[in-house]
Amino acid sequence: MGDRKQPRDEEFQSFVIGRWPRLMRTAFLLTGEQHAAEDLVQSTLEQAYVAWRRVGSADGPEAYGRRVMINAHAREHRRRLREFLARGDDSGLVREIADTGDRIAQADDRSALLTALAQLPPRQREAVVLRYGEDLTETQTAEAMGCSVGSVKS
Repeated sequence: MGDRKQPRDEEFQSFVIGRWPRLMRTAFLLTGEQHAAEDLVQSTLEQAYVAWRRVGSADGPEAYGRRVMINAHAREHRRRLREFLARGDDSGLVREIADTGDRIAQADDRSALLTALAQLPPRQREAVVLRYGEDLTETQTAEAMGCSVGSVKS
């Protein structure tokens, strides 16, 4: 049994190594925070590993990873919205992107981009990140988000 698991683990490891920078960039654009992005990528990779036998043999493990990431991000926003509505205040719902001292956050154009992304509603933010950050077509973006192409266009 261990002999069959080793090639699968190696295949998954090469996927993670090859895709880590892009996954982190996408997660950072979605969340606006380095630590939240790392958590999002980690949970995405956990789910991908559990299903790797099915995912690795499919044509698009990258598409699967994007879909898992979008779903996890959407769940987190729904959870925060429920907490916000239960509390009745707006603390933590809209957050400013703090200057963390890293090169990305210090760049003026990156800061402007992150600020603009933070002001978008979650679904619009997902569409913008997938369409322009991941450079997906409208059809690929719609598939990743589970919506129609018209919704992506609007």
